[in-house]
Amino acid sequence: MPVRMQSPSDSHQPTQTEVADVRHCPALLLTATASGQGKTTLTAALARHHVQRGRRVRVFKVGPDFLDPMVLARASGAEVLPLDLWMMGAADCARLLHTAAGEADLILVEGAMGLYDGAPSAADLAARFGLPVVALIDARGMGQTFGALALGLATRRPGLSFAGVLANRVGGERHRQMIAAGLPDGIRLLGTLPRLQDAVLPSRHLGLVQAAEIADLDERLDAIAAELADTPISDLLPQVTFAPAPPQAQPPALLAGRRVAVARDAAFSFLYAENLKTLRVLGAELAFFSPLMDAAVDADAVYLPGGYPELHLDALAANRSMHAALRRHVAAGRPLYAECGGMLYLLDGLTDKTGHRAALAGLLPGEGRMQPRLAGLGMQALPTPDGELRGHSFHHSTMETALEPAARGIRQHGDLPGEAFYADGPLRASYLHLYFPSNPQAAARLFLP
Repeated sequence: MPVRMQSPSDSHQPTQTEVADVRHCPALLLTATASGQGKTTLTAALARHHVQRGRRVRVFKVGPDFLDPMVLARASGAEVLPLDLWMMGAADCARLLHTAAGEADLILVEGAMGLYDGAPSAADLAARFGLPVVALIDARGMGQTFGALALGLATRRPGLSFAGVLANRVGGERHRQMIAAGLPDGIRLLGTLPRLQDAVLPSRHLGLVQAAEIADLDERLDAIAAELADTPISDLLPQVTFAPAPPQAQPPALLAGRRVAVARDAAFSFLYAENLKTLRVLGAELAFFSPLMDAAVDADAVYLPGGYPELHLDALAANRSMHAALRRHVAAGRPLYAECGGMLYLLDGLTDKTGHRAALAGLLPGEGRMQPRLAGLGMQALPTPDGELRGHSFHHSTMETALEPAARGIRQHGDLPGEAFYADGPLRASYLHLYFPSNPQAAARLFLP
């Protein structure tokens, strides 16, 4: 896939080739009134339902997320990518949707938080690409008021294509009748889901539990998919037209001939697939290693993405051979880039929520501590000599270090200082999860001496 160098102008006039390459595919954007309403469960179940009927399904997730896409990928059998108008830009979103429309029989897009939350929001994405919206509403403790919520979602933004609503956690037939009776004319009830406690997807402090950790995930997805089989949403396949994005120039192969080792295991798994594609487009050869299991790593540069180091403290601490290998790597002047959980792993030590501390790699002076609540959240851009490199912050830890930041992130909204970016010789680290396609040239510099 071509990698974006910069956001093209909205005034781009499509060429004859682009007009001829318009594609059509059924598509839905699945949203809710807030987080925690069951969007991922619904999206995964609907994807599984259509896969079971022989359809090729491509799923996308609005906004930055690593955990929901793992579940959605298991449900659909295909890679799940983000869509975000700020972090990625409209052109990259258009390109991904256009590509999917040529490969799939159905496109599903899971929103973030509520339909109108954020700027840009899921509603902005739906309006930009003409995606019909289906809203999931948790119906516990309400009857006819359900209709008022549905009406607000459907009418707050004129021109939005609103396909209907689903009621989640419905108590029984009488409850369903109350919900249906309270819906205004013109708003379609696409189905109801009962309270399926055994099928609920488990979660922890950063969101859903990783798909690989849920032993009976397929059984749970099948159970919820079965509940959708006889509802109107199971047959809802509205056609959407997807225009191609303007052509873009390829970035220079700044990493040609360089081997980049990427950490990938149960402790370090928060990684955009598009980041890896970008590194390959830049010319890098990728290799993968496990800080949990491997004794050594040998590469021109190392990439430590985020994850759950706090859940694997003792195993990470015990692998001192890996600590020594990383110290040799940095001492040789070879770049090491770490983000969020990867940065915590480089500290002298990390303390989990129970107060248990473990000594870690000792490459970054300081201590990390897990917190009982969210400590950092939001979209930010890292300023670099090559322009902004966009991404996001989301963490439940804090850290103390004597190292002075080399730069700070610029928040998408507000004037408060963003996350610190540390640079100590060949070591670069930050809480930011950066999206490399937003500026491939700046991303390449992270892995160059």
